[in-house]
Amino acid sequence: MRASTLRNYSGQAAFPGGKADTLDEAPFDIARREAWEEIGLPRDDAKIPRPFRIEHLCQLPFSLAKTALAVRPCVAFLHPDDDAGGGKAASSVEDTMIPRLDAKEVAAVFSANFHNFLREEDEVPAGETVPGKSSDWYKGVWTDFHDSRWRMHNFFVPINHQNVTKPKVRQGGQEAIAKRLDEEEEEQVQEGMTRYRVWGMTGRMLVDAARIAYGEEPEFEVGLHPPDDETIWSGLHYFQPMIRCPQFEPTYDRPHEFVGA
Repeated sequence: MRASTLRNYSGQAAFPGGKADTLDEAPFDIARREAWEEIGLPRDDAKIPRPFRIEHLCQLPFSLAKTALAVRPCVAFLHPDDDAGGGKAASSVEDTMIPRLDAKEVAAVFSANFHNFLREEDEVPAGETVPGKSSDWYKGVWTDFHDSRWRMHNFFVPINHQNVTKPKVRQGGQEAIAKRLDEEEEEQVQEGMTRYRVWGMTGRMLVDAARIAYGEEPEFEVGLHPPDDETIWSGLHYFQPMIRCPQFEPTYDRPHEFVGA
């Protein structure tokens, strides 16, 4: 969850990500750098606690934001290494690797069932319950953007059966921010918050990634198939005059700002 102190998209669920520092920086380099800065995931594979390792699986086609920003999703798998030896066979990332959050940018880290992003209702493990009704998991609406129809996905992730990590910094420049987040957390508890909303570009990325990973189509309407890169570039050139984003001039074949998530 993005911190409430951020100017843009505060309080919204998002992946670690950001802009390239140079034109030579690859999307996975950007994603790993931002994951280190925001949640403390080591950039150097050798520094990842044993028995875990990260596999870089693939890069998905760009996603296009309403702000005419092209975002390249980078998909990786963090899991125990069966060949590492000396570790527990059933080690859990959630139980073993505790994120170290930057309180200036991140309010919380939580997890969700990946396959559930293809379903209209909660997939509830045996012996567990979810707050409210299973149908509270998904709400979808169609929205107009210029001459296009977009499907807006809203997922509401239960947090009653998981450890939600919050910033623990209590010194330096982040002390006041961490205190403010503590106060907001207390308000949420009093209000009975039991789900986090995942929506917008983040929700769409999860749907597209799950469609590809599982080879299944969602139970809900999604509109078009996951877009390819050429479709995104065409969209950038089409929307540029209306959105008036100077970084996407029609004379360029590719935008010169890349984002890794």
